Amino acid sequence: MTVRPSDYPPPFTPREFVTEPIDPVDERIDVGILIVGAGPAGLACAIRLGQLVQERPDLAERLGEVAVAVLEKGKQPGSHIVSGAVVNPRGLRRLFRGQKRIEDMPFYGEVEAESVYLLRPNTAIRIPTPPTMKNHGNYVASLAQLTRWLAEQAEEAGATILPETTAEKLIVKDGRVLGVRTGDKGRGRNGERLANFEPGTDILARVTILCEGTQGHLTGVALDTFGLAGESPQVWALGVKEVWKVEHPLRRVVHTLGWPLRAAAKYREFGGSFIYPMGKDMVTLGMVVGLDYRDAELSVHDLLQQLKTHRFVKRMLEGGERVAWGAKTIPEGGFVALPRRLHAPGLLFCGDGAGMVNVPALKGIHYAVESGRLAADAAVDALRPGRTPWTPGALGVYDEAVRESFIWSDLKAVRNMRQAFGRGFYAGGMLAGAMTASRGNFPPGNMATEHDADQPIFRTGRSKSYPAPDGKLTFDKLSSVFLSGNRTRDDAPNHLRVQTRVPGELASMWEHMCPAQVYEAADGTVEVTASNCVQCGAITAKGGRFVPPEGGAGPEYTLT
Repeated sequence: MTVRPSDYPPPFTPREFVTEPIDPVDERIDVGILIVGAGPAGLACAIRLGQLVQERPDLAERLGEVAVAVLEKGKQPGSHIVSGAVVNPRGLRRLFRGQKRIEDMPFYGEVEAESVYLLRPNTAIRIPTPPTMKNHGNYVASLAQLTRWLAEQAEEAGATILPETTAEKLIVKDGRVLGVRTGDKGRGRNGERLANFEPGTDILARVTILCEGTQGHLTGVALDTFGLAGESPQVWALGVKEVWKVEHPLRRVVHTLGWPLRAAAKYREFGGSFIYPMGKDMVTLGMVVGLDYRDAELSVHDLLQQLKTHRFVKRMLEGGERVAWGAKTIPEGGFVALPRRLHAPGLLFCGDGAGMVNVPALKGIHYAVESGRLAADAAVDALRPGRTPWTPGALGVYDEAVRESFIWSDLKAVRNMRQAFGRGFYAGGMLAGAMTASRGNFPPGNMATEHDADQPIFRTGRSKSYPAPDGKLTFDKLSSVFLSGNRTRDDAPNHLRVQTRVPGELASMWEHMCPAQVYEAADGTVEVTASNCVQCGAITAKGGRFVPPEGGAGPEYTLT
């Protein structure tokens, strides 16, 4: 029997998370502009709104006492942020317009040199750096650190940041978005009210801007509610990374392709690794794999451990110590999976939540920053005297601005590259080369993506090849979750929706897929330990559904 994750859909419907205002009028919180998500997109949006308020005193009066509010589900901005990251500074320069210099930002330095290697089990062959992967003029960063710095700038610009606050439901009335309802706090495992219970709150705004990042909960709900899904489905990759304190500095950016992934088309294994210098005494390395893979025993966490046993990588880490770990999904659908519109009445979509990631270039942060800046301009434009952001099309200026920006031109030029690798590593590489040479003109149309959960799955016995954790070079999943600073209560309600009686192949796939050991296959069922979850979002791509946990739960990343 062929098993596909999509044949076992989770007990979930977007309608659960759409509501009209619930609180009495005097108990609602009213803000001018509400931003959901304190990542690069949301904070860039807040900073730009602060600039506009300073330029136009009349705008502050119209927006009210709390002009800009930013909701963040983590303990603080940056708590749930994971990325490589080599940052293109273009978006930041356009945002700060000379008010802040790149030297003022928490970067580890400009990329001095780079190399790309094709790995085989016992060799590393240097290959020419593809044009899309050249990083001259870019900067290495911890995105968690950069996000906290951006949060400081947003607060200085007048934004109110509300951490530990989950946006659980979208408030919609008469076809227009009025804001969000936050999640309850202090419920027990079965939903019962504990002694510290705090109910959620209606937060109403003139404009709501969703900047939730990858696998955004309300972004998915809104796209379904307003029928805005792209022409092709969104697809994702899972990235698992570590930060190491090392004895010898790394002076270049390194990317690898090939081993430990398999090249044959039947496996659909697309991805690679990155190794970046973080100053003189740290490096960050990670493994990224597309979630359309078919082997039920593929584990990105364990592939990263296997990668470190290769002599090319191992020698970079010799004498070192692992100091941080994290995991997160990455949207890879690109141009063909962008929403049909980036707005609805009273609502805008930004950044990774909308799928603004350039997969061949391994870049998305500067698109998030630029989209947040453009969203701020569009929101303010819709609030001019005599206009309302709830009128259909009133926020369409944002779509126009994105189409005229480098976001659109960049993503359009590489719109078919991710899909090409569904044909295997070598065939995909040749197609990608032709697409690069033609600057995106070959092939002339758009190639469709396929749902990750629609891929048939099978077992190959691959798990036998993963190295045993030794606590020095290779590590198990639970020690990694501990290193993430996970703050989820053991008695918190389950925020993961999956069918628990599924075929053995699917149960095995979820168990291996999860980098945090949340799922365990047991006698035809799946046991879920939700308190382990680091909110990477992979389950949503592979047949389940992540819904918002209690605010403040999840990891406490600092270096990722």
